[in-house]
Amino acid sequence: MCKAQGGVLQSSASQKLGACEVKAVYFGFDDATLEPETRKQLDEDFQCLQQAAFRRAILSGHTDERGTTEYNLALGMRRADAVKKYLAGLGIDFRRLKAVSYGKERPADPGHDEAAWSRNRRVELSTEQ
Repeated sequence: MCKAQGGVLQSSASQKLGACEVKAVYFGFDDATLEPETRKQLDEDFQCLQQAAFRRAILSGHTDERGTTEYNLALGMRRADAVKKYLAGLGIDFRRLKAVSYGKERPADPGHDEAAWSRNRRVELSTEQ
């Protein structure tokens, strides 16, 4: 599914953790708001993380190509911080969550249209064992 307002997409932006898989969450244009569908995916990711042995979860914020590098790094960080705050609120120790931003530097889709941009506005979750 692909939504301009944010949510969850089927993509390669996921990580297998034992018997489950955490998936990236997606955002609308110039937005770091966690929409209801995004929160639902994060609830599922939280359940998966609770079953996995990990030292730290890395929350990588990304943006589409529009905007300056500086602006997009800040927006990517706002997105990663929003996910970090939400997961901490569910019960993951805040110190085990690390938010980083890559801005527009690591696109999931190299295209230059809304479909590509919507896949690039994301936070990916990975873990350190």
